[in-house]
Amino acid sequence: MVIIAVAGGTGTAGRAVVADAAARGFTVRSLSRHVPSAADPKRVPGVDYLPVDFRTGTGVETALAGADVLVETLDARTGPALKALLGTTVSVLDAAQRAGISRSVLLTIVNAAECSMGYYQVQAARARSYERADQPTGVVYATQFHNLVAGIFAAGAKVGIIPAFSGVSFQPIATADVARALVDEAVAGLEADAEQHRSVHVGGPSVWSMKALAGQWKSATGRRGLVTSMPLPGSFGTFLRAGRNLVPEAAVGRVEFSDWLADSN
Repeated sequence: MVIIAVAGGTGTAGRAVVADAAARGFTVRSLSRHVPSAADPKRVPGVDYLPVDFRTGTGVETALAGADVLVETLDARTGPALKALLGTTVSVLDAAQRAGISRSVLLTIVNAAECSMGYYQVQAARARSYERADQPTGVVYATQFHNLVAGIFAAGAKVGIIPAFSGVSFQPIATADVARALVDEAVAGLEADAEQHRSVHVGGPSVWSMKALAGQWKSATGRRGLVTSMPLPGSFGTFLRAGRNLVPEAAVGRVEFSDWLADSN
């Protein structure tokens, strides 16, 4: 039986990976600093939830003992946690190598290296660590999640404005679709002829202007607010207007933004 360890298994992406791998019949270990209680509805039956801190090394050796593959979905947005994220990823790779893991797979962002924002640069550096590692690795580059795009609209709606950045489009993807790609990549690495380093790009099923997505969100949620076109200055705006957040050639997602909204509301 294949044993899959998921670093960050209680986060947004990690929960989806845990659920996907368990549904396929794999033995799954969810590794996180804080383990959900037995009564938590987000726990997946049959999954081992283990307290692990890759920054300090607490619980790592036990959690990875005997595991075949590891999927890293750890994340941090701001502050000290973001500054420490690259070092944590290096620790994950070191621990995986010591444990004899057959392949480690990282989730990151499409074309992150082309955006000068600090968060994106950290994501790009993490991907480079995997691609240059002295062990078998995989990297899954994904477009923005449905819930991230929806979060932008929800934040604006609090002040009566639903933002639609001029010239910007998104190709949002469901976490379940990303999870499927991560698990696929992990188990593919167990094949005898698997490449030392692999990378795949995954995007949502369709590219939509931000204005169109904002209209879908407003219709589905019934929230008040005016869909408003506005500029997005700075390097991030340049990155988005150039469409570098899009991979229409890798539209492997199955769940449209409107479908996700219908299931979420």
